[in-house]
Formats: sequence, structure tokens, C-alpha cells
Amino acid sequence: MDKYDIEGVKTFEFTKIIGLENIEFGKNIIIDDFTLIYASGKIKIGNYVHIACFASITGGAELILEDFVAISQGCRILTGTDDFIDGGFGNSTIDEKYRNTKREPVKICKFCIIGANSVILPGVTVGEGATVGANSVVTKDLKPWGVYIGNKRIKERNKDEVLKNYHRFLGRIR
Repeated sequence: MDKYDIEGVKTFEFTKIIGLENIEFGKNIIIDDFTLIYASGKIKIGNYVHIACFASITGGAELILEDFVAISQGCRILTGTDDFIDGGFGNSTIDEKYRNTKREPVKICKFCIIGANSVILPGVTVGEGATVGANSVVTKDLKPWGVYIGNKRIKERNKDEVLKNYHRFLGRIR
């Protein structure tokens, strides 16, 4: 079953997309069951992107997922959140003027993998080829081609081999 009948996008019975008109879709995208996308802001999803089950995307600011991105099971991508440190006391039921909301774009660049149950907070850019380990909370930009646990870079990803494999892939689809 393809619930939303979007060209180049595979969805399922329990995929939930709110604000479909705010999303620009590439091709060869899979959005699994039990995934929630609440697009009150602009979202762009590139080609060959997989958003796994139980992931959610919310917040109201812009999100860009470039080509060949994998969002693993249970991930949360937040383009907006409430900051309770500096005087905000409310939540979505309270008028915006009493809240201290932070809404900032998030960008996840080409070839990135976000590990299961990770959280990407507003204003973050995950650089090309970076991978984020499971259960991470990412609060700041991640530089390209690193392997990260949270915000800590623990090693390098093999950029040359990834790109070599990518070029082999391109030859296959021509």
C-alpha cells in the first residue's frame, strides 16, 4: 500500500504526513510506517532518502535532507522547541508571547546517516558524509565525514571509499 501516492515516494498505511503542501520530494524515497512528519515549515527531501519507522520531524522551521540520507528508527529531528531557561513557561497551548521558542533550520547533508533514537536539535547542520551514533543528542553543527557520538567526533568516515562506491552506483543507474 502506498498511502499518499506521491511520485517517487513509498509510504505505508501508518505513515503520517501533516502539511504535505510544504514538502518538496525527490525520488526513490521511503518513509516507513509509524513515522510522523509535521511540516508546518518548508521541508525538502532529496533523492534516495530513507526515514525509518518511529521517526518524527517537527518544529515549524525549514528542514533540508539532501540525497542519500538515512534517518534511522526512532530519530527525532526538531526544527523548533521551547527553551524554558530564560522565562518561557508554556507549551503549545500557551500564546507564543509567553513562550521562549527556538525555531531554526536544520540541514542534513548528502551521505549522512543518523543512528537509531538520535535527536537533532534546531539550528544544526550535519556536514556531508557525517554519521551519528545511536542514542545521540546533537546540539551543534557536525563537520563533514566524521563519525560522532552526540557532538563528539570519535573517528573519520572513509570518504574515498564512500565516493568510490557512489560513482559505481551512478554507473549502474545510467
